[in-house]
Amino acid sequence: MIKDPAPADRGQWRRSGAASAHERLAFLNEASRRIGSTLDLEETSRELVDVAVPRFADTAAVMLQDRLLADGELSSRPVDGTTLVRRTAMGVAGADADACVNAFPVGEVAVYPASLPQAQCMASGKPLMYPAMDKENARLIGAAFGREDAIAALLTDASFLTVPLRARGRVLGCVVFTRRAGAPPFEEQDVAVAEDLAARTAVCVDNARLYTTERRTALTLQSSLLPAELPQPLGMDIASRYLPASDLMGVGGDWYDVIALPGCRTALVVGDVMGHGTRAAATMGQLRTAARTLASLDLPPDEVLFRLNLMSQDLDPTQIATCIYAVYDPVTRGCALARAGHVPPILLHPDRSTEIVELPSGLPLGIGSDPLEMRELVLPAGSVLAFYTDGLVESRERDLDAGIMGLRRLLAGPVEDLDDMCDDIISSQRASHERDDIALLVARVRELDPDEVATCPLPADPKFVSQARRFVRVTLAAWGLSSLVDSTQLIVSELVTNALKHGWPPIELRLLRCRTLVVEVADGSPSTPAPRTATPDEDTGRGLQLIKRFAYRWGTRPTPYGKIVWVEQHLP
Repeated sequence: MIKDPAPADRGQWRRSGAASAHERLAFLNEASRRIGSTLDLEETSRELVDVAVPRFADTAAVMLQDRLLADGELSSRPVDGTTLVRRTAMGVAGADADACVNAFPVGEVAVYPASLPQAQCMASGKPLMYPAMDKENARLIGAAFGREDAIAALLTDASFLTVPLRARGRVLGCVVFTRRAGAPPFEEQDVAVAEDLAARTAVCVDNARLYTTERRTALTLQSSLLPAELPQPLGMDIASRYLPASDLMGVGGDWYDVIALPGCRTALVVGDVMGHGTRAAATMGQLRTAARTLASLDLPPDEVLFRLNLMSQDLDPTQIATCIYAVYDPVTRGCALARAGHVPPILLHPDRSTEIVELPSGLPLGIGSDPLEMRELVLPAGSVLAFYTDGLVESRERDLDAGIMGLRRLLAGPVEDLDDMCDDIISSQRASHERDDIALLVARVRELDPDEVATCPLPADPKFVSQARRFVRVTLAAWGLSSLVDSTQLIVSELVTNALKHGWPPIELRLLRCRTLVVEVADGSPSTPAPRTATPDEDTGRGLQLIKRFAYRWGTRPTPYGKIVWVEQHLP
């Protein structure tokens, strides 16, 4: 940074070679107002040189440990000749400003040998002053940076003062002030002023370091807890975006998830833990894990959120969160939703009209124990369902209703690609100064292809078990999965036979191809099969044991009219 000199100020400061006590106090008071306005390390460094040049010195440079800027950590041992130091700010006033900037470039990272005044200052934690820098020391400093002639010409006979940046008992770096040859040299009173200036700056720098470290920790924690890659479920295309909170607020607790359920169904989850920082991110991780665990029980959305609410009160009763949970069935295109204090989802119809999916809000997680309500609807093919957190639609300048209307207009726009749609929504809805974090999850519904689902209704007659096996052979051959025909026929024979013997009509066989090959047999009985160990003289009781041998996993789930027994096999 190059500055024009201010002769009036400089003369006032250096009258009779030193400033009066009143002038020093006024200077430091101004410095306290101007330094530390942000939590940015490099900006704080620039604020220091802005204050010091030209009023206190002709040049000022701030050097910080490079590790502090790289990862927010400091060396556990004293700063010595092996420590990397980076020049983060440089201020110059005068005719030779260009030469100074070229000799001491901002951003330069170097090892300061122990013989240099800067290294001695950082190692001892004490200031070091040269009223007039001798030629030998000027040459040593220049040689250390590989610019011996240029630096020696600038520093020889200049008044040189370096003071450590110390905060909370640790040395963060140092500040170097110089006055050109012929100007009033630094005196002891100037050393005290420089130390006070450096001390104030060091505290601001260390605060910024601590904040950056905490934010980086929270971001790392949060990014490790959010899904690294979303699955693309059967009958649905999905895109998502997450933006952390602004620097002033810290990391928040927004999250989203896409969970595979039996029968190629999918659970969509979006949640928002109130508050910011590492604690909110940790709570978010616990809730997301709990939600995935509850999803594995294949419970309806209202029951999942009810149990998640009880869990959240056990985890941390002081943390409150909102959440929306939806389960989508690609075969029927049915979607069941429930929400706990969360903003409502928006449905974009194929004709580009939008509607808010009305469902009871319920209380946020962590408050009370009232049951939640669920809504079921059939989604049109080609429609888009959008889930989001309140950071996307609410701010100080915009209320919630206005934000939701703005989101609806963006969803109804001409953009078809889901990733482009997410980018447009984020860039339009979220201003650069917004502070809250946001999560956005959009899912487009599509019709299933013939090679993804096949259905065969079966009469309640045992002779139609062979028809089920024939259906399996024909379907798997058409899908190019002939290697699974034998095992799948065996599984279907057992499931259909059980349904005929122990279930009620109607009976239906369904094959689904997604991440796995899924066999489903539905019947009208609510009773579920249970595996048992057959005795050697029994002819029955071994069917489910055989299924367990060939299947990747199996289970049952209730339906409004009975149950479905499902079995999954890995695709070859």
